[in-house]
Amino acid sequence: MNLGKSITMAPQGLPPSRMALLEMLLGLLMASCFTFCLSHQNPEFALTSPGKSRTKEVERKETTAEEELDSEILEVFHPTHEWQALRPGQGVPAGSHVRLNLQTGAREVKLQEEDKFRSNLKGLKKGRRLDINTNTYTSQDLKSALAKFKEGAEVESSKEDKARQAKVKRLFRPIEELKKDFEELNVVIETDMQIMVRLINKFNSSSSSLEEKIAALFDLEYYVHQMDNAQDLLSFGGLQVVINGLNSTEPLVKEYAAFVLGAAFSSNPKVQVEAIEGGALQKLLVILATEQPLPAKKKVLFALCSLLRHFPYAQQQFLKLGGLQVLRSLVQAKGTEVLAVRVVTLLYDLVTEKMFAEEEAELTREASPEKLQQYRQVHLLPSLREQGWCEITARLLALPEHDAREKVLQTLGALLATCRNRYRQDPQLSRTLVSLQAEYQALATLELQDGEDEGYFRELLGSIDSLLKELR
Repeated sequence: MNLGKSITMAPQGLPPSRMALLEMLLGLLMASCFTFCLSHQNPEFALTSPGKSRTKEVERKETTAEEELDSEILEVFHPTHEWQALRPGQGVPAGSHVRLNLQTGAREVKLQEEDKFRSNLKGLKKGRRLDINTNTYTSQDLKSALAKFKEGAEVESSKEDKARQAKVKRLFRPIEELKKDFEELNVVIETDMQIMVRLINKFNSSSSSLEEKIAALFDLEYYVHQMDNAQDLLSFGGLQVVINGLNSTEPLVKEYAAFVLGAAFSSNPKVQVEAIEGGALQKLLVILATEQPLPAKKKVLFALCSLLRHFPYAQQQFLKLGGLQVLRSLVQAKGTEVLAVRVVTLLYDLVTEKMFAEEEAELTREASPEKLQQYRQVHLLPSLREQGWCEITARLLALPEHDAREKVLQTLGALLATCRNRYRQDPQLSRTLVSLQAEYQALATLELQDGEDEGYFRELLGSIDSLLKELR
């Protein structure tokens, strides 16, 4: 019912005083109804929320409280995995989960469902407080604690230093004791010269056993590899003692004495000269010419090669003493194929060595250098031809090893100028070369198929082709 309309439709016959009273009563009635409706209205359809108003008020109060407590140290609240109410003035650890309860207006906090350590790191990066201690400290307390910490650290450091020093003393000796020991050691330290003297004395002593003599020679060979040590061996007569050891009746003594001499002769002209004067060449040739074990002859041949290489005077004496005949007998003996390859290699080295010396003299235009004159007195090629080395070398092509054939082919090429006619008159040599040509042609083809343009067998094939071409 529209109240305004009812008032308009009031009887017109009422006096004005009563009309005014009636209007006042109606106004009071309308105000009472309006107030009653407001007090019993549904909160869901209300225009304002009391909870929100209280929440805003609480937030304003808490903000003010936080601003007041910001400069102070807050009491740290320890949350759990359940929601708990947070009182004003309590600090929240970094990484905690905080919410505002709209029903009660209180802040609630609990731990997040993630690693606390990671949360603390995130909080540190964002500048929030970390949970350092549950107690609150003033600045003076912190200063006092820091001072005590430093004092404790110094005491602890002093204890650690003492313990470490005691441990070092137990593990290591004082430097004074070490110096005394070093002084004593310096007295017994031997130089290479002293060691070689001791080894020669042991070898030359009649009281030494065969094993001791062999051991002394074996150790001595290690030292004489050095040029200075080999020359020092001359200064106290050690070289001659070893040379005399070649006269021993024990094959092992001959073998290891020759082993030492071969190491001492190698590229050492001063020692080579002393060896020739000491009769080493004659003794070596005697051993090769007589019946001896194969290991002993190997070492003796090694010493002979070291003595002859780059020493034209020794080569002259070698030819005069019948060295080529000794080597020929050695090569032709049965079971000496290994020695035959070494002999052929030696002959190749001596022939090419003289050729290179002559070529070098022509290039440098030296009229009569002393070394060249010595080489010219070595008539090696004529001696090789006269003593049948052209045929002996050709027969060695029948050896089955590729390395041995390579060395024989090299020697045949070096002797070609001297032995050309002999080679042409040897039908067996031609057949052997043709057979090897076919064999190495097949091997060279396999190398080409494997992608090796310049293989080992191709080089051997080239040497055979060159010899066949020269002999046609």
